[in-house]
Amino acid sequence: MIDSILFNLMLIGVLGIASQWVAWRFRLPAIVIMSIAGLLVGPILGLIDPKDDFGEMFKPIVSLAVAIILFEGSLNLDFREVRGLGKPVFRIVTFGALLAWILGSLGAHFVAGLTWPVAFVIGGLFIVTGPTVILPLLRQAKLKPRPAAILKWEGIVVDPFGALLAVFAFEIINFFMSDDVTAVSLLLFFAASLFAVAFGWLLGRFTGFIYERGHVPEFLKSPVVFVLVLASFAISDQIMHETGLLAVTVMGMTLANMHISSIDDMRHFKENISVLLISTIFVMLTAALSVDVLLKIFNWNIIAFVLLMLFVVRPLSIWLSTIGTDLSNKEKLLVGWVAPRGIVALTVSSYFASVLLEKGFEDASILTSLTFALVFSTVVAHGFSIKWLAKKLDLAIDERPGVVIVGGSSFSTELAKTLQELKVSVLIADSSWQRLITVRKAGVPFYKGEILSEQTEYYLDLTPYEYMIAATELDSYNALVCTTFIPEIGRNNLFQLSLRSQRDDDLEDMVHTIGGRILFQENVTWEELNKRIERGDVLRKTSITDKYTFETYLEERNENTLFIFALKPSGRIEFFTEGASPKVEQGDVVVSLTQRCKEYNKIKEKLAVEREKNGDMKEG
Repeated sequence: MIDSILFNLMLIGVLGIASQWVAWRFRLPAIVIMSIAGLLVGPILGLIDPKDDFGEMFKPIVSLAVAIILFEGSLNLDFREVRGLGKPVFRIVTFGALLAWILGSLGAHFVAGLTWPVAFVIGGLFIVTGPTVILPLLRQAKLKPRPAAILKWEGIVVDPFGALLAVFAFEIINFFMSDDVTAVSLLLFFAASLFAVAFGWLLGRFTGFIYERGHVPEFLKSPVVFVLVLASFAISDQIMHETGLLAVTVMGMTLANMHISSIDDMRHFKENISVLLISTIFVMLTAALSVDVLLKIFNWNIIAFVLLMLFVVRPLSIWLSTIGTDLSNKEKLLVGWVAPRGIVALTVSSYFASVLLEKGFEDASILTSLTFALVFSTVVAHGFSIKWLAKKLDLAIDERPGVVIVGGSSFSTELAKTLQELKVSVLIADSSWQRLITVRKAGVPFYKGEILSEQTEYYLDLTPYEYMIAATELDSYNALVCTTFIPEIGRNNLFQLSLRSQRDDDLEDMVHTIGGRILFQENVTWEELNKRIERGDVLRKTSITDKYTFETYLEERNENTLFIFALKPSGRIEFFTEGASPKVEQGDVVVSLTQRCKEYNKIKEKLAVEREKNGDMKEG
């Protein structure tokens, strides 16, 4: 074991972020990679033991991290998103959660062999899925909006209620089994829960008020909300354990539905912190497990309980709770299968394991093993199957990444038509019906509205699109669009047309700090591209093979040929940009803007060859 807290912190951080990168690079569930990394450096190799290394700080660190993660997730809970989904979401997070608690508790007693008090405590805890596991899976699987919204809302809303149910069951146990606990203490628990809701709401309203009135400067907004989240959690949790999670969830939902102008900045900041915290905390929790805990997982009672939760409790609770809603059978099947457990389940179960053991419940000794078995099994099973099942049920968006083109024009229309012919999803967005005339005539999918408007995210699903091209006649607007979408799409996948007057203005320095990557060659502006389309130039698709290489194409091309992008066999699109060209290989399709006369000459040459062949056949 390494006796250095600083080194251990560094190792945990590196492993967490490296796990996220490996998961992104190879399209694997990140939680699975993080769990394996934590097990390797913890109980298997014995390099670190976070509980011993951090001592009394271990639990507070994990608890505060969970609070921040839960707040970041609740910032996405805007009620406008569940228009038309209100009934199924409400039924799942109320009646569905209650059913899952009762069925899970019955399973914990009759299958896992736990006593009734312990079974009801752990049954309440196991209803949670949580944003730490659901949100990464949704990003990976690219579900259609309806099932994605249901799973996201359930994961975030039920997360604090699972912990509260466990606390409620524990308080009931204390009430009936301890002489020291009275009805007053039970009422205090409910009062503390109501206080957490009210406190979270007040802090949310207060934060929105001071931000909108300009009482906090821009550079302090993220730190202020960060401190207020910690205050919301710590004060509520001090009054009654586990009510802090409820407070931060209410605070986040309050801010999300105030629609303040700073919400996006807050959301982006919190999302970055969340990724870091999820990565490090999950590695810490799995590294903190002992070998004895891991060995207990192979107990047949635990294995049978996990299978029961996977194949009976979850599907049955979803199907029963959604009777009478407009969810299709396919949606019910997908939602009924996906329920990975995460950080909240692990942290809270370890707390109750120690408390219940102190109360004399010896069977609570297997709670940590039971929880980890369920967490790891559900994360692996759902992480590797959600994408496959969603495709089978036709509830996933086409995997081939699509392109959003901002700005309707002749060039945009032709580019979109070419992408459609290559089976690439494409959408043209513009706020003007006039500029969308050619787009509509060509039958290209379009969105009439301001792409930068806050309303856009509720009416336009951008999940299928991994690339965005800002192709309007205004350089400043193109740069603004690209800069706005950097957090969602990433700078590498954001492109804008060449600036019209780089040499005369100071715009050249600007594009290094804001905006997207500049497309094509220098001075190939919006005016130039549309002029070429209107005079008859065409977008040509050229397949690169072992016989017709890219080098041959370069030799034969017209001097005015402008390379647009290369489509890889995997579906990935690599655009030609200023100062950088993709490596074109065999199997790629190169799209270029070229003169129509070259197309005409090629057709003539082809016809001439066919005539010669026909003439030879007649002479023969």
